[in-house]
Amino acid sequence: MNTQATPRERLLDAAGELFYRDGVNIGVDALCKAAGVSKKSMYQLFRSKDELIAESLANVGPAYQQTLEPGVEDGDTPRERILAVFRNLDRATAGQEFQGCPFVSTALELKNPEHPGSVVARHFKQRLTDFFLGELVAAGADDPEGMAIQLTMAFDGASARAVVRAQALGGVGIRMAETLLDAAGVRAPELAGQAR
Repeated sequence: MNTQATPRERLLDAAGELFYRDGVNIGVDALCKAAGVSKKSMYQLFRSKDELIAESLANVGPAYQQTLEPGVEDGDTPRERILAVFRNLDRATAGQEFQGCPFVSTALELKNPEHPGSVVARHFKQRLTDFFLGELVAAGADDPEGMAIQLTMAFDGASARAVVRAQALGGVGIRMAETLLDAAGVRAPELAGQAR
């Protein structure tokens, strides 16, 4: 634990880790103990556990997205940038700590679309869809809006499969994304000259 961190930062860090690993139903006592913060302090910093769930998800969201987003070395075509997301997911599923997409996991646990945590989860999932959409538009894809949704669903399905089967994806998500991109007319350079 970072002793330089404020109680609020310690709570957000502990919540991010414990909610991802153990689920959002973990007790407040265990959460406060892990953060080294009293329950009284927690409720002074956050109005409710629901607020802490939402803020901790918003806190971990950018780092999770950064692990997925393509870097400058991850291809210069829209197809390669989209596939980089699936390659990064493939690498993430090979790690022992992978527990699936934190946004999907949280929303599924909460089951309430109006819960503040569900609202945060939806925001971050929309950002992924918007990333796909931007790349698909740049590539001149057929039905970019529909394809962006399909790619997001492929991502979520691949992520869930890795958790349910407790094993790395081994490229299956990448191949599924390639198939979707081919169908949308976003082909690899060597296939681009072929008829759709």
